[in-house]
Amino acid sequence: MDKRPIGIFDSGVGGLTVVKQIIKMLPEEDIIYFGDTARVPYGAKSKATVTKFSEQIIRFLKTKNVKAIVIACNTVSSNCYESLSETFPELPIIEVVTSGVETCISVTKNKKVGLIGTQATVSSGAYERRLKKADSEIEVYKKACPLFVPLAEEGLTVKEYLGGLVEKGIDSLILGCTHYPILKSCIGEFVGENVTIVDPAKVTAQKLKEFLAEHDMLSGNTAEGKREFYVSDDYANFDTMCLIVLSSPCRAEKVDIEKY
Repeated sequence: MDKRPIGIFDSGVGGLTVVKQIIKMLPEEDIIYFGDTARVPYGAKSKATVTKFSEQIIRFLKTKNVKAIVIACNTVSSNCYESLSETFPELPIIEVVTSGVETCISVTKNKKVGLIGTQATVSSGAYERRLKKADSEIEVYKKACPLFVPLAEEGLTVKEYLGGLVEKGIDSLILGCTHYPILKSCIGEFVGENVTIVDPAKVTAQKLKEFLAEHDMLSGNTAEGKREFYVSDDYANFDTMCLIVLSSPCRAEKVDIEKY
């Protein structure tokens, strides 16, 4: 058993969609979440900058004695996972890209896959490389949707953005940003019932559970775990988004992440 908390981080509030799935699957685990609200979005920033930000966040989470890290951000997962694993070899790190790829492979029938994400995620080619490695016949149609992050952060709706992908005849669509499930109903309404929406969050939570169980790192608690939330800047909508995603307020504490 390992009663230490799980550390989860994202560029903003999007990672709360991953937190939701982890709470469902591992309700007894303590969770510490960090949202980089001062520097969101990450999608238009360089790989070096995103790596630097991520290293700062992990160093902060290490001060909380976390037993594992979940990268609840596709931009970080697709661009920095290998580097972060090398920098912090003592920490198990679970990322969301692998989960999205495996889920998509299991649901696509015509092998025409849509991918939406930040510019950094789409440009990295991480999803495309892994999908084609698993099945060389898969066709990947990509679309960077930078406006989706601020739309999700502000709780607004999405009307259009995806017409070109639907016209390609895709039968599955990977939500390559953890902010996007906040807009899932709007996206689903637009792409139609013939397109399966792939949200990597659930499989990420499952992979975390399997890893902790395999390494005897489950908490063993019988009561519900504790939740702590931190942000890098005061953010008026954070509590609102917690209510939308988690159905409860978060009461996040501000942290000067630049000192880590």
